[in-house]
Amino acid sequence: MDTLSYKTVSANKATVTKEWLLVDADGQTLGRLASEVAKLLRGKHKPSFTPHVDCGDNVIVTNAAKIQLSGNKWESKEYIRHTGYPGGQRSLTARELFGKDPARLIEKSVKGMLPKNKLGAAIFRNLKVYSDDNHGQEAQKPRVINLNDNK
Repeated sequence: MDTLSYKTVSANKATVTKEWLLVDADGQTLGRLASEVAKLLRGKHKPSFTPHVDCGDNVIVTNAAKIQLSGNKWESKEYIRHTGYPGGQRSLTARELFGKDPARLIEKSVKGMLPKNKLGAAIFRNLKVYSDDNHGQEAQKPRVINLNDNK
């Protein structure tokens, strides 16, 4: 057997093929949706996955206003930030954040599941979240992904 025929192929920026994917968040649970979207953004569903390269797809999430949270998480889940000043810790419940902008709830969940480095920041820029059905990426001809089929 010729061992030279078995080469590990490592993807790079020039050889990666990116496509546009459309995910509908209507009736989906927040964490389960966010983990699937993070996998699509990172490129872990592709056989050519390379950990140090942005080889994932561009993902559009619509209907963020129809997301579900299980249990008592609407009141008990808190998003904490700090202004940088003494006594400057501020917090929002999931319901308050959802009231301000439903898309930010999904964005924060997905961002927490990506790497905490420059690559993670670059990957996060490939995510577009919209509160309703209307999105501005019709020209990219996104392929619809049904997350219920992945189970």
